[in-house]
Parts: sequence; structure tokens; C-alpha cells
Amino acid sequence: MELKQYFSIIYKRIWMVIALPLMAALASGYVSLCVLDKVYEADTTLYVINKKADSQSPIAYNDIMTGQYLVKDYRELVKSRTVTSTVIQELGIKDLTLEDLASNISVNSKNDTRIIEIKVQDKDPQRAAQLADKVGEVFINKVVDLMKVENVSIVDRAQTSSEPVKPRPGVNIAVAFFAGLMAAVGIAFLMEYLDDTIKTSEDIEKYLDLTVLGTIPVFNIK
Repeated sequence: MELKQYFSIIYKRIWMVIALPLMAALASGYVSLCVLDKVYEADTTLYVINKKADSQSPIAYNDIMTGQYLVKDYRELVKSRTVTSTVIQELGIKDLTLEDLASNISVNSKNDTRIIEIKVQDKDPQRAAQLADKVGEVFINKVVDLMKVENVSIVDRAQTSSEPVKPRPGVNIAVAFFAGLMAAVGIAFLMEYLDDTIKTSEDIEKYLDLTVLGTIPVFNIK
């Protein structure tokens, strides 16, 4: 099939190629702006220190590697039921389960360092900051209780965010528009493939392998 035929197929159903992406974009914009709740994010930063940091002795390479391995363990501990249950209890939250809080927490280490970033998402920007700080505090206390060592300290406390991280209307609308465009083009080609009716003399030669001897023109009689 030549490129001209591709454009011809799209042009025959241009109304659908235009309407479907616009409808998808409008629907996505409505859902993003009017239906979905705004979600805010706050983060607190912790640092896995070394015992030798309290003295004047230098930190060895093995101590640094040990700290990085501890970061991986700590990432799992932050989202544990031990931590989340204590956070909910101390803040007196009634509308959040342990599973909900754990799913709203993300823990990352920055560039394989001993710095841990705890991010918490919530519909209330102030509560998101409170949760992030409380998760960090409870986590530090649990490290002391479970591992009998004080090697985690707070670097930065959470700040209240004024801009939501979700939903993102612009991104959602753009994705919906291009998805609708791809769907419309796909449907147009599918309809063309399923359409086996004869409409032109070219169709007779193409599908029936017959030679057209002549055509009868259409006259507009007034």
C-alpha cells in the first residue's frame, strides 16, 4: 500500500481522527480537574552516620560500605507495620490504615550514598509534612530499639507543599489526546480492512481482477 493510500484512508474518516482525540482529551481534563483528588507530597531527609563520626578517628572504607548496606535494610524498615502503626497512633489518625500509609510512603537513597529520602503523599499538604516528619522520627527510634545503635540522624525536615504532585492535568490531557489519536487511526484502518464493498472502478480491478471497459457518468438533472 502506497503512502498516498494511507492518507486517503485517514482522510475518508477524518471526522473520527479529529473527534476521538478531542473527546479523550476533554474527558481526561474533566477527570483530572473535577473528579480526582489533589495529592500533595512532603519529604524528610535522613543520614546514616557512623559511630566513628562521633570521634576524631577517620572513617574507613569498610565503614562506608557497611553504612550503604544498612541503607537497604532501613528502606524496608521505614514501611514496616512497626513504624506505620506507631505513626498512626501517635498522630491520632483515624482515616488511614497501615496499608494505605505504607503505600503512600516512598524511600530512596540518593546516588548510592547513606542519605535516605522519605517521601509521603497525602490529600492534605500539612498532614503530608507531619507524616513525613513523624515517619522519620519513629523510624530513628525503632532503629535504636531493634538494632541497639544510634546511627541515623535527621538532615532536613519536611516542608508543606503548595503544589500538588497528582493529578497532572497537562500530562494526562496530552497522553489521552495521543492515545485517542492512535486509537482513531487504528480504527480507521480496521474499518477500511473490513470494508469489502465495491465503490470505484479501481476497486473492481483490485479485488475482482477484472478489466473495466467503461464507466457511466453521473448527471445532475435539474
